[in-house]
Amino acid sequence: MLQKSVGLLTAVCLLAACQTTGGLTPEYEGLAPPPGTPKITEAVDGLVVGHRLMAAGEYELALKAYYRAAGERGIDADVLSALGSANLRLGRLGQAETLLRKAVEQNEDFAPAWNNLGVTLMELGETGEAKRVFRTAFALDSGQSDEIRENLRLAIAKSENPAYDSINSNNFDLVRRGNGRYLILSTP
Repeated sequence: MLQKSVGLLTAVCLLAACQTTGGLTPEYEGLAPPPGTPKITEAVDGLVVGHRLMAAGEYELALKAYYRAAGERGIDADVLSALGSANLRLGRLGQAETLLRKAVEQNEDFAPAWNNLGVTLMELGETGEAKRVFRTAFALDSGQSDEIRENLRLAIAKSENPAYDSINSNNFDLVRRGNGRYLILSTP
């Protein structure tokens, strides 16, 4: 008899545990978001936000947006390239190089990552490797981007004439904006 009672009690408890509770009561749900706040499904992609912040010169905030994008969509070549570009603009050349090399390992056909790696290598003084990397970016881009072509031209000129850097002191880098659109950001 005791064994039947325990079995019946266990069955009742298991059935009670499967029942839905209905969530929090209205007084414990918290305040409603302000009007105009997008739903989580309508939020702007972290990469888009990061690209806009990079264009505005807010590199630390862009880096945070790119980290958010990594958390939302995973770490792919696009995110790694964006993280590398932000680190490049912040002067963190070692981190930029590491991230951009990982980006080109993940997607060998991603021209912006190759180009930004080339810019990083130029900043590190690795002109020969940068020229090779720019050639790869140029080939992948099929010569469509004027900026990649200009980067390759400058790398070739600098490798053929090391004094070229003192003649042309424009430091620049290339940042991807949207679907294949590029923008050169000059530094003084």
